[in-house]
Amino acid sequence: MINPLSVLQQYWKYPSFRPLQEDIIRSVLEGYDTLALLPTGGGKSICYQVPALCREGLCLVVSPLIALMKDQVSQLRKRGIPAAAIYAGMSIREIDLTFENACQGAYKLLYVSPERLQTALAKARIIRMQVNLLAVDEAHCVSQWGYDFRPPYLQIAEFRQFFLPHTPILALTATATPEVVRDIQDKLGFRSLRVFQQSFERKNLSYSVLYETRKLDKLLNIVKSVPGSGLVYVRSRKETKEVADFLQREGIRADFYHAGLPLEERNRKQEAWLKGQVRIMACTNAFGMGIDKPDVRLVVHLTPPDSLEAYFQEAGRAGRDGLKAYAVLLYAPSDAEALERHLRQSHPRVEEVRRVYQALASYTQIAIGAGKGESFPFDLQHFCTTYRFEQPTAYAALRILEHEGWIALSDAAGTLPRVRIEANREVLYDYQLRHPKADKVIQALLRLYPGIQRDYHEVSLLTLARFANTDPPSIEQVFKAACQANIIDYQPAVGQAMLTFLQERVAPENLLLDTKRLQFLSERAEERVKAVIRYAETRLCRSRQLLAYLGELNAVSCGICDICTGRNSADLSVETFKLLQKQIFNLLQQGSYTFHTLLDAFPSRQQPLVLQALEHLLAEGILTEAENGCIYLAKRV
Repeated sequence: MINPLSVLQQYWKYPSFRPLQEDIIRSVLEGYDTLALLPTGGGKSICYQVPALCREGLCLVVSPLIALMKDQVSQLRKRGIPAAAIYAGMSIREIDLTFENACQGAYKLLYVSPERLQTALAKARIIRMQVNLLAVDEAHCVSQWGYDFRPPYLQIAEFRQFFLPHTPILALTATATPEVVRDIQDKLGFRSLRVFQQSFERKNLSYSVLYETRKLDKLLNIVKSVPGSGLVYVRSRKETKEVADFLQREGIRADFYHAGLPLEERNRKQEAWLKGQVRIMACTNAFGMGIDKPDVRLVVHLTPPDSLEAYFQEAGRAGRDGLKAYAVLLYAPSDAEALERHLRQSHPRVEEVRRVYQALASYTQIAIGAGKGESFPFDLQHFCTTYRFEQPTAYAALRILEHEGWIALSDAAGTLPRVRIEANREVLYDYQLRHPKADKVIQALLRLYPGIQRDYHEVSLLTLARFANTDPPSIEQVFKAACQANIIDYQPAVGQAMLTFLQERVAPENLLLDTKRLQFLSERAEERVKAVIRYAETRLCRSRQLLAYLGELNAVSCGICDICTGRNSADLSVETFKLLQKQIFNLLQQGSYTFHTLLDAFPSRQQPLVLQALEHLLAEGILTEAENGCIYLAKRV
């Protein structure tokens, strides 16, 4: 067995391991089932990548995130470590070739989704592989107590029992409550209870919750006050562009990012942010997972996420270099209501799920008893417009159908084209001599994508066009001609979501759903939303609140959050806002007031807080100001 430290130094050029990394690696190399809890930026991937290189065979990595799998494979290949991933959107031929290469010992790490483990092809090939470690990334997904439960994770223990009975398992996650920690070990069938947990405390990270009604103005103030790179998280794709446009108008180098953008555009934006060409990225939670940028100084949430686990992960992308950084949640009284509304939309009633399933059958023209294994292009917006569904509710129903094993829904974000050179050297050389245009493209392929004669690679048409001194359409023409000549295998980019029926279509009343489990998941989601609201509205050290939620009950006050420093002492609390709102409503129901006479109806010591409350109620459209200057409840105007 190769020494782990020498592997780290050879491939990563790091002089030593981070805290707990070496302990975790030693544990799995000694054959123990191990659970590693390391916060965002704690170096989880090293914990399975290094032991994979210490022994003969490969590490099989189970991950739910295609983008993260592809990024990991790309980074490993740059370090000279052979790795591959199998994910939705690959052709059967690509999948078969990748599995066969793994059986022949071509890789040290193979990434797969939990769903892929259950396929007959995977089972037939994995049993032939020399697997030295089974790594389960994002292991909280196995727990129904967790914030991102995914039913396919429940099948991993059974798969391991039958196909990898002597292989140790390493489960990794960045956030887990004590209940989730116990559930992970139980659901994955741990044979040894080894848990390595680094404290979730981030001493360099200042958490703040600022009660604000004019969030964009406050955001601008924060961005101008805190130098350095930053992220601004919003809930919708539309908001990402609106926030970026606002910051750009104010002279800030900003851009936006969400999963609906074409892959090449997402890659370009991400690279610009990583290089510092873009200072602030306004984004949804699709951005940031697995991205290695240690010098982020600021993470701002314009709206609270659905769970403290998600908030801790996203906020934790700031200050991974150990220097002072800031995580700010901008919170308005209406945010609690919005969270609760989103919760209801995310957990539709069973009757609504059945109605969406029936509409899917009509949309795809699938008859009862048919459709198993068939795939269809799927436009969610068109589907919702056609059958008059609210989009958030319909999407939630589709995800329930997916979790229950009835359908599979791929992302609409698109992929890059994938290419593999199939011809041997002599045939390839002869083809290049006879086709000068193809010669430049093939030379670029060989130079830019080492190993493309063995594995499929995602290729950038723009990059190839620059190297070959041509344009992307010409590259596509070369690919198509070379594919017809059996020189390459060319898989064009897929730019549309695909819906696949995993079971034969049934009548809505015969749609089997685990109602008890769905109710449990709904109740757990409600508890998580309440925890987020408590965090925002409780005047207690922010760090202590987060650490207590994650099981560290004896943490001391951080001394640097908004509560500890008293920065929020004059702000309008949610409780005070609700009381003032009630008093304002009572006054307006009794008589006619202008903005200033309404303000004067309160004691002078209260007026700064009343002013904030009035500004918020007017901005939200709850109150309206008429031409004569009088303030009215909006419903009366």
